[in-house]
Amino acid sequence: MRIGFAADHAGAALKDELIRRVGAAGLGHDLVDLGGDGSDPNDDYPDFAARLGHVVRDGEVDRGILICGSGVGASVAANKIRGVRAAVCHDTYSAHQGVEHDDMNVLTLGSRVIGSEPAFEAALAFLGATFSGEPRHVRRLNKVLAIEADEA
Repeated sequence: MRIGFAADHAGAALKDELIRRVGAAGLGHDLVDLGGDGSDPNDDYPDFAARLGHVVRDGEVDRGILICGSGVGASVAANKIRGVRAAVCHDTYSAHQGVEHDDMNVLTLGSRVIGSEPAFEAALAFLGATFSGEPRHVRRLNKVLAIEADEA
């Protein structure tokens, strides 16, 4: 799987650590660093949410991990992009269920909210999950996609 990573100034250090640790886990993913190095306090989350969201939307990556201070702003911004289903998940249950039930394709994390170990565990849960395809989940996802289409 091809995974994109992006972060604003507040999330850059956690992004770098996750890239290192996910890469070292030997899962065979192709990891793409889309920036945010933490050096510029004007590196704002909407810019990196858009960068990551567009590559997810365009199929250049299969999933994304997006980090800001709380995870909330990045999630809100990423969800403005058609085809992106982003959620803040600071626990493993939400991280895998978001994929299994809702076909979530972007995990957002808050570097000021979650430690590096729980963030790594949430990332692994997110990356290890697959959409169930169960009829009730497909029905619900289609309703979400209909809302997106109506609002576009």
